[in-house]
Amino acid sequence: MSTFRFRAIEKAASREAVKVEELGRKSLIFGDHVFNDKSMRQFLTPEAYQAVKNAQLGIKIDRRLAEYIALGMKEWALSKGVSHYTHWFQPLTGTTAEKHDAFFETSFDGDPVEKFNGSQLVQQESDASSFPNGGIRNTFEARGYTAWDPTSPAFIFGSTLCIPTVFISYTGEALDNKTPLLKALNAIDDAATEVAKFFDKNVKKVTTTLGWEQEYFLVDSALAASRPDILTTGRTLLGHTAAKGQQLDDHYFGSIPTRVLNYMHDLENHCILLGIPVKTRHNEVAPNQFELAPIFEEANLAVDHNSLLMDVMKKVAEKHHFKVLFHEKPFKGVNGSGKHNNWSLATDTGVNLLSPSKTPKSNLQFLTFFINTIKAVNDNEELLRSAIASASNDHRLGANEAPPAIMSVFIGQQLTKVLNELKEVTDGKLSPEEKTDLKLNVVGKIPDVLLDNTDRNRTSPFAFTGNKWEFRAVGSTANCAGPMTVLNTIVAKQLRDFKNEVDALVEKDGLKRDEAIFNVLREYIKDSERILFEGDGYGDEWEKEAVKRGLSNNKTTPSALRIKKDPKVISIFEEMGVMTSIEMHARYEIELEEYVKRIQIEGRVLGDIARNHVIPTAIKYQNLVIDNVKGLKEIFGAEDFGTIAAEQLQMIKKISHHIEQINAKVTEMTNERKKANLIEDVEQQAHAYCDVVKPYFDIIRYHSDKLELMVDNELWTLTKYRELLFTN
Repeated sequence: MSTFRFRAIEKAASREAVKVEELGRKSLIFGDHVFNDKSMRQFLTPEAYQAVKNAQLGIKIDRRLAEYIALGMKEWALSKGVSHYTHWFQPLTGTTAEKHDAFFETSFDGDPVEKFNGSQLVQQESDASSFPNGGIRNTFEARGYTAWDPTSPAFIFGSTLCIPTVFISYTGEALDNKTPLLKALNAIDDAATEVAKFFDKNVKKVTTTLGWEQEYFLVDSALAASRPDILTTGRTLLGHTAAKGQQLDDHYFGSIPTRVLNYMHDLENHCILLGIPVKTRHNEVAPNQFELAPIFEEANLAVDHNSLLMDVMKKVAEKHHFKVLFHEKPFKGVNGSGKHNNWSLATDTGVNLLSPSKTPKSNLQFLTFFINTIKAVNDNEELLRSAIASASNDHRLGANEAPPAIMSVFIGQQLTKVLNELKEVTDGKLSPEEKTDLKLNVVGKIPDVLLDNTDRNRTSPFAFTGNKWEFRAVGSTANCAGPMTVLNTIVAKQLRDFKNEVDALVEKDGLKRDEAIFNVLREYIKDSERILFEGDGYGDEWEKEAVKRGLSNNKTTPSALRIKKDPKVISIFEEMGVMTSIEMHARYEIELEEYVKRIQIEGRVLGDIARNHVIPTAIKYQNLVIDNVKGLKEIFGAEDFGTIAAEQLQMIKKISHHIEQINAKVTEMTNERKKANLIEDVEQQAHAYCDVVKPYFDIIRYHSDKLELMVDNELWTLTKYRELLFTN
């Protein structure tokens, strides 16, 4: 984003912030920069307005009405001082993309005019070969398209109207994160609605809701600029842990530093204007680590808002002379960052399907969706692990601060007891006494059970937290669309299978529907027992137990991604209409390539810092020590010299040893990297980088960090952890 463009949004936010301070109510300007329902009613004709509302339900917009919608959207944008428009999309780079076009044009006779028509709104052409595509598009087959997503409202960022879009190739394959997500949301809507009708015939739609929690670090921008590793990779490749880290537990929920609070306040003003419903802010566990969380939203909009938020956070940070670090593990020795995805399902009748209430019927509905989710995770735990795999998240998973790489489900002791009682349900028809006992003493008591819910388990990657599931293993840099696409797809598949099984028992065996539901759920509980775990996910015992249970433990991204090419997995996505085999294989290739490139870049940066910062600095200091030793020899003579200069001589040897090791290991790492670069198969190449190249990082770091402790602080060119973590 240009400086000019950001200045515009700064000024707008500043003006609106004054209003907020005067009125004390951010609700008055919430969504002021969003083409939301209020704006559409003002700038669209009733027919055009209804067309957009219908499009949000999946009804195609007539081309004639698209012209009126574009006209209204343009007039709204111009009234806000906007000069450009862009199709805002989320390619498979993990970031957002945009190309700006001015509304300004000249007419046939040369007169200036602001123009924006239906064609420009609905679809634009983009280069599909310059973005990651997994071989779907060649350079000479570059055409791709961005197409308007009316379910996510347009917004103004700076002086630009941003129109959320999908991104597809000329041949129709999805080249972005949004397209599969929308299809997955549609799949779970269809499947969940059919199951919800077992309990309420009035349900016509089920919406997936998402509430993400964004963790991040703030580092003084001047200090960050002194670290080539932070600037290039987003994390510190070298650096000895500070004497004081997080061991005193004095940062979590502590008083927010004034400078950081000013940043948060400014950020929130921007978010409010953009319709991002930010709610919570606080200090996180590590020094200079913080968290921001919004109110729950429909999943597609929540994903868009999180992607937009990360862009806004970076720009606002520049104004406050901060650099935002989203990397899952930017600092060794302190907690890394995650992005917990709180997921639930809501009906158009206003019911949270993962929240029990006062009647046995509604609680049976809760159990149905609750147990089916557990079954979906159990049957697809390895796929769910692949959804959060990345080079950066590998540092965090299982690092005694975040969920392990083993996927498991935590529901608490009380709900475990409920499932154990349901497991004993009689096979087949229930007697009147069994029905009464089941509904009153088991199902009916669920709300009371949840009032005194079991403690939360921070080590669980997938935990039930009262009325939602919390997918805690998602990394802080991730686009939420990836894990949300997988989760919604597998749950949709499971719900479809569940309905088919229940219908079969009703039609073939003559069971009442409730009896059929209980019988199917009972079998699901038995089938899914291996995935339920209440203990410490950090312990070695859990790894051993997980092996016995047949659970995967893919600790690295190349290992975790393999499941994506499994024919059974591909068939799930094809059956649910979410992705084709071509799209699945393309994503597998793209994610492996990204892993390779990230490790490759880190290796290059590490070698550069080691040889151009660490070694020269160490030699400079070593020379000072050598001069000191020479001086001591001149003063005390050769006879006493060995005793008096013993420590200095030992220091010279240690420095030489560390320099020699760093230089040797950098050479070996570089050679192994060159070998890996020659491997044509991307899967083999990824494993070479993971298993052969990457292990050198820790060795080089060890010797560099030892030198950091020895070399004169004034000579050391790299800003140390104590400054990076405690300057705010």
